[in-house]
Amino acid sequence: MSEIPAKATESQDPSDGARTEAAGASREMPPGDTLWQSSPPGSIYDYIKVASFSIGPDGLVDQWSLRAESVFGIPAERAVGMDPIEAFIDPDLRERGQRKMAEILDGREWTGVIPFRLPDRADGGRGGTGLAEVYVMPTRTEGGDKAAVCIVVDVRVLRRIETDLAASQAIFGQSPFGFLLIDPDLKVRRANQRFASVFGGTPDDHRGRGVHDYLPRGEAERVSATLRRVLETGDSITDMHVTGFVPGSEERRHWSVNLYRVHSGTGRPIGIAWLGTDITSRRAAAREAAAARRNLALLNEAGARIGNSLDLETTARELLDVVVPGFCDLATVDLYQGLLVGDQIPQGLADGSAELRRVAFASAVSDAPFAGTGTPVTVGAVHHYPFISPCADALRTARPQTVPAEEGGLVQSTLAVPMVAHDTVVGLAQFSRTKGSEPFGDRDRDLAVELAARAAVCIDNARLYRREHERALILQRSLLPPGDPVASGLDIACRYLPGNASTGRPSEVGGDWFDVIELPGHRTALVVGDVMGRGLRAAVAMGELRTAVRTLAQLDLEPAEVLSQLDEIARGLGTPGGIQQATRAARRPREADLSEVYLATCVYAVYDSVTRRCTFANAGHLPPVLVEPGEAALMLDVPPGLPLGVGGEPFEEVEVELPEGALLALYTDGLVESRDHPLDEGLQAFVGALTDPARPLEDVCDQVLNTLDTHHGEDDIALLMARVQGLPAESVGDWTLPREPRSVGRAREYARGQLLSWDMEPLVDTTELLVSELVTNALRYGEGEIRLRLLLDRTLVCEVWDSGLVQPRRRRARDTDEGGRGLQLVGLLSAAWGSRRTHRGKTVWFELPLPDGENGVADPAEALLSLF
Repeated sequence: MSEIPAKATESQDPSDGARTEAAGASREMPPGDTLWQSSPPGSIYDYIKVASFSIGPDGLVDQWSLRAESVFGIPAERAVGMDPIEAFIDPDLRERGQRKMAEILDGREWTGVIPFRLPDRADGGRGGTGLAEVYVMPTRTEGGDKAAVCIVVDVRVLRRIETDLAASQAIFGQSPFGFLLIDPDLKVRRANQRFASVFGGTPDDHRGRGVHDYLPRGEAERVSATLRRVLETGDSITDMHVTGFVPGSEERRHWSVNLYRVHSGTGRPIGIAWLGTDITSRRAAAREAAAARRNLALLNEAGARIGNSLDLETTARELLDVVVPGFCDLATVDLYQGLLVGDQIPQGLADGSAELRRVAFASAVSDAPFAGTGTPVTVGAVHHYPFISPCADALRTARPQTVPAEEGGLVQSTLAVPMVAHDTVVGLAQFSRTKGSEPFGDRDRDLAVELAARAAVCIDNARLYRREHERALILQRSLLPPGDPVASGLDIACRYLPGNASTGRPSEVGGDWFDVIELPGHRTALVVGDVMGRGLRAAVAMGELRTAVRTLAQLDLEPAEVLSQLDEIARGLGTPGGIQQATRAARRPREADLSEVYLATCVYAVYDSVTRRCTFANAGHLPPVLVEPGEAALMLDVPPGLPLGVGGEPFEEVEVELPEGALLALYTDGLVESRDHPLDEGLQAFVGALTDPARPLEDVCDQVLNTLDTHHGEDDIALLMARVQGLPAESVGDWTLPREPRSVGRAREYARGQLLSWDMEPLVDTTELLVSELVTNALRYGEGEIRLRLLLDRTLVCEVWDSGLVQPRRRRARDTDEGGRGLQLVGLLSAAWGSRRTHRGKTVWFELPLPDGENGVADPAEALLSLF
């Protein structure tokens, strides 16, 4: 048998391992000689599984141990007498094996690794192949014959032990964490290099030390108690925080420690494993993160609570409600006095003498006055800071300053923080912490600046709102009709109340408006509208819509057409360019985004004092209220239509005949609706308040407002009331003329006769000339029969109707033209003239002022000469 390559091994007396194991187990055994106490089951030999057998002089097995039975799977009765070469060696290697056996029986020792074949299993399965490390020792029998003793170890178990030891050494020695093995006496049995690099020396220098050698007394006692509990119960400890110092450093360090009990192969506790990592930086980062979270939460709270009111003092108090006690123990806010009484932000004087008023104070300490620099200042007091003081310096430089604490005082740390909005200082906030609290740090200073800045922006917004509110009120009032409007055939009274005028509380202006517009033919347009929304933009939109209504009214369009055109204009107000985009808006799809438009409601009514008929058109507004003489008030059934700016639907018209003395009321929803009263209730109360319409209109308006005072909320109120006073029949001259040339002369005769009957002889010549021009134009360019009407009220109005649709157009005649000067003459001699469409054609009219004895009437001859 050829020689198998031998593996050199280090011989070791098995008793050494036994002594070591016995020494480790001595604490659990009765006192005695530990060298002779037996090793318990599960010792190192049991783990390695060392087997032994002996070979007699004949080369056959003569002794077979129980461990050999376990390793080779062959009972002793079968193994004794077997040739080990024949039994275990592969046939190809048996010849070498026989030669090696002969050498062994000749007295030579041998150590090597040999493969062996396991016998077939009892269940019929084939045996496998093993690899054994064999140590053969020559010996002699009692008779002096040569024999051998064989020690066999399964190579696979040895390799596993080597791997485990290497892995254990690598984990223990190369771990980036501090690794300790602590024995049952709570002494360090073994330390790794990482632990030694932190606490100094080599790993061996730490053997035998205890936790008191590394930690302060109190912390060491706590850790020792924990170690005993782990040793006794076997419960692991995860992420135990330990605080101490490392040699040569005064910095407090923090470690996270994991502890678990270590057992021997038999399951006996032999110590505690300590795995520690330095978390000082992590703890600092955690504190930073916790502080950042607290600051962020405080800033979020500030964003939610500061600025809910557009009042300067309230905003200052909201700031203190946030910071006390979450950020500081005491706090005050001072604002420039000029900011509180004027529109502009005052500039601080160079000597620090600018006056401030203390507007807010808060304390988390009972009965503790604010201990700032100098004499304490009460809320509401006007004061200034001395030039040489941190507070004055903070106001001048717009940078926070630290205020020194007064000896013996309550406060130990104070920050004076300027309140800066848009690069302008509006006031000063002081934050203080009392003794026993942590002094302010850099992070606290930054947070204080941010809190003060947020409050400052809110305070500046409140100032800007107040200025915008005042300007909007001025704008709104400037757009309302001045004084009491005058209209032909109507007695007018009106009221306008801004929101909350009765309570005195400030509110945003609204878009309510009303108007009275005189139209040709002694007709009057009555308008009441309301732009949805509040503020300056709503007031501006209201002004644009009111101007548009006046412009459209002068075109003498029907009420429904006026609202249709106004709807297109309102849709253009929501786009850049405002009213200039109306034409473009008219071409937009009806499904346009309503967020781009201004919505408004409006009632437009045209009253004819001759016929005493009123035509209504409604764009989403509340219905008009009519009170006829001797009748109860009622709401007119006018189709509401859609609000202006929505588009998509035409507006309907309703014509109502108003008897003499009837009362008509137009109004906005602020009169009848509030948060506490529903609309239906308010409408019924309004109708019920019109119980005595025969009283003077001013008294009726006052009665309505007094009755509905409890319904007045935050919205504006616009109320327009008109009592019907129709034009008497004797003040109207009305004739129909055939379509023939001589009708021009008849028209002059009718006009002369009517004016003389009215005792208006100074107007005869001018009226005859202008009537002749209008009737001539009707014959030349119009269609159908001609109608002439004269109206006498505050002015004289002449109207010529025909069935033609072509509107007259004024042009400038050349010197050589024989005609084309008629309308120029009308324009020169009349106070006003124009034309409008009717259901059956058109009407051309002119108006003359009544003679007052001072101004007289224009001379027709002079007017004719001026045309040439």
